[in-house]
Amino acid sequence: MLLSLVLHMYSMRSVLPAAVLLGTAPTYVLVWGAWRLLSALLPARFYQAVDDRLYCMYQSMVLFFFEHYTGVQILLYGDLPKNKENVIYLANHQSTVDWIVADILAVRQGALGHVRYVLKDGLKWLPLYGCYFSQHGGIYVKRSARFDQEAMRRKLQSYVSAGTPMYLVIFPEGTRYNPELTKVISASQTFAAKEGLAVLRHVLTPRVKATHVAFDSMKNHLDAIYDVTVAFEGTVDDNGQRREAPSMLEFLCKECPKVHIHVERIEKSGVPQEQAHMQRWLHERFVLKDR
Repeated sequence: MLLSLVLHMYSMRSVLPAAVLLGTAPTYVLVWGAWRLLSALLPARFYQAVDDRLYCMYQSMVLFFFEHYTGVQILLYGDLPKNKENVIYLANHQSTVDWIVADILAVRQGALGHVRYVLKDGLKWLPLYGCYFSQHGGIYVKRSARFDQEAMRRKLQSYVSAGTPMYLVIFPEGTRYNPELTKVISASQTFAAKEGLAVLRHVLTPRVKATHVAFDSMKNHLDAIYDVTVAFEGTVDDNGQRREAPSMLEFLCKECPKVHIHVERIEKSGVPQEQAHMQRWLHERFVLKDR
């Protein structure tokens, strides 16, 4: 009985943050909706400026729970600038917490309100959040042959024309790396070998289409590319075998003591513009992540 009580109390650690974040979401969406209607006749930059501020307020609350409430230690390496920039953020993907990691970096640059995501299409059906992410500048994409490059290009070019600040987060692997999903890892490695690319063990083979469209559409608007590598403490066992990264719920239950984040700022002049060359370049970046 005592053990059951301890386990119950342990699981309750996530109740407070979940209740606050989910409980305040409807109010936040109502406030945003009211501003959307009121700003309909105003220039787009006025809507965007206030929307970015509202997003920053809500995400600051998210960060309070994920960074301060959990007591996780954030270890930053590399060259994250202190000033805000227009960037494409490329990172490995192994947990839903990766979304929060982007916020952790952006808030340190005063750019939290500018974070916008490229997301898989199915997430648009998330209650409240699914609709809002698109309105905030997020882009939903379908995988492989169903990927609509022109739709993504049009949306990004509209943001560039409006002078919208962009902290565009892309996870080129297209799905999370999970060591238990051996078929996904095997398919990724088979594809790399077929294309004559290095076979990766700790990340999946990156897909280039979304990154290429984003860079090509915004190259005159961008300041740099951020190549971000994230490692959650405890995801490698004593034998060197990978474990599944913590979910958002597990993270809020304080199951991850440290997050290691390496950032490399890459000048846009160092990124190939042709898609085939960019694919090779992007894969080389993931070879470094894998190491």
